[in-house]
Amino acid sequence: MRNLRLALFVVLVVGTGFATGLLNRPGGWYAALAKPWFNPPNWAFAPVWSMVYLLVAIAGWRTWERDRNSTAMTLWWTQMALNFLWLPVFFTAHWPAAALAVILMLLAAILAFIARQWSDDRISAALFIPYAAWVGFASALNFEIARLN
Repeated sequence: MRNLRLALFVVLVVGTGFATGLLNRPGGWYAALAKPWFNPPNWAFAPVWSMVYLLVAIAGWRTWERDRNSTAMTLWWTQMALNFLWLPVFFTAHWPAAALAVILMLLAAILAFIARQWSDDRISAALFIPYAAWVGFASALNFEIARLN
């Protein structure tokens, strides 16, 4: 049963991330934006997010198995909602400044999850460290795109 729940978390997170990406494609608007020198090539985003989503799914599953009504689980769901909100705000609504507010709230939720889990489940906390690093980088990228445009 535990393995089934793990599979469900992976399908939920990776599948929702993939579907959200398909529904909110960068398109011509994004291509026309001025971008900072550290903007990665477009092809880099899908593999990075795929790995990050896998780590997030495992951390969510571990947290669910430990205590599905915990503060950590609430933080996990909060960061998922903010994560999936960012794409439509940035790519579909074309609001880089509003997306910056979303991604900064996302980063705060990720850091809060790490802090909360550090003493209870260090593995789940550690699984979120690459996520925090990537979202920190994405926040800087979002800031620069908002500033340049």
